[in-house]
Amino acid sequence: MAHAVSSRNEQDQVVAVRRRWWSGWPRWAPYAAAAWSLVHGLAGLYWALGGAGYPFGPVPEDRSTGSVLEPSPAAVLSPVIAALGFAGAVCGVLMARRRPVGGSATRRFLLGFGWAQALALTVVLQDYTLIAVVAFAPLLVVFAFTGVPGPQGDVGEILYWHRDNLLILFVGGVLWTLAVLAYQRRTRGLCAHCGRGGRAAAWTAPESAARWGRRAVLIAVLSSIPYDVTRVAWFFGYPMGITDAFLEDMQSTPGMLGIGLGLAIASTVGGVLTHGLIARWGEVWPRWVPFKAGRPVALATAIVPALLVAVVLIPGGLQMIRGGDQPFGWGTNYPAMLWVPWGVALGIATLGYYLRRRGTCGHCARG
Repeated sequence: MAHAVSSRNEQDQVVAVRRRWWSGWPRWAPYAAAAWSLVHGLAGLYWALGGAGYPFGPVPEDRSTGSVLEPSPAAVLSPVIAALGFAGAVCGVLMARRRPVGGSATRRFLLGFGWAQALALTVVLQDYTLIAVVAFAPLLVVFAFTGVPGPQGDVGEILYWHRDNLLILFVGGVLWTLAVLAYQRRTRGLCAHCGRGGRAAAWTAPESAARWGRRAVLIAVLSSIPYDVTRVAWFFGYPMGITDAFLEDMQSTPGMLGIGLGLAIASTVGGVLTHGLIARWGEVWPRWVPFKAGRPVALATAIVPALLVAVVLIPGGLQMIRGGDQPFGWGTNYPAMLWVPWGVALGIATLGYYLRRRGTCGHCARG
């Protein structure tokens, strides 16, 4: 009995430490963003001096990405990467200072630099790699043992360095988002954790968030339908939006249409889960969920995956827009262009869900 109590206490202490670690994100996020920028700046300096591994150089087509920076000369871009990295390290440390450095001009510069970094790293420089990794995460484990359907051999042939670099940039973008958000709130005299402290805008009220949140959910769900319908049609042999030759080519590639069907099913399931952002079962676990029935759904359980999907959809859709018309028909990329409004609407719906359910802040006791 004593051993069981001791074990339970140890587990409670571990959970408490984890909560304390995450709840302190306004303090450590600027330092983390500064450290990431410093390492990235050193990498840029290394590439500028002729080091190997420059991730935006010209490569064979089957090893390229859809990033807007590829291909770019190392002699031109590497010094820029180094300069931005070192500048980011300094700005991150300044943002972490308990007392703001400089006046309003310095604050505006740090906010502009920080938000530009966050937007560029998470959206502008990305391609469809992010959404592919999120969608195929379970399959990547299987592919590691079975190989990848199509001409690729193993996972290393679809997650090569140029794509891995985009994932690293995305991590940096997330850190910069957290850092600049905490800095912006703190320098306005608001709670860095929840953003409350001043006069609340009317649109942030739970009743208002419920109204515009429902509209955002509707847009998100409708935006996913064209992609789902075309992929299901292809699986059952209907060349909706594509040429017969392209459909035959996919049919002759083992597993290709099955992957498309899997993505359509995942997208449909995502649409159902999106409805949970405005439904009762998105706040309280349904009776059929083992061990959770009747208990409140933790905010992070809904918000983290929803925000992740919202963010990765947008660069994938932007790449499809840049691609324009395709010789295989409109079905190849036009439905995927709707990932942009889908991602934006999902992000707005997630914000509405958060504003309705955030309750009292555990740090400032507001709410």
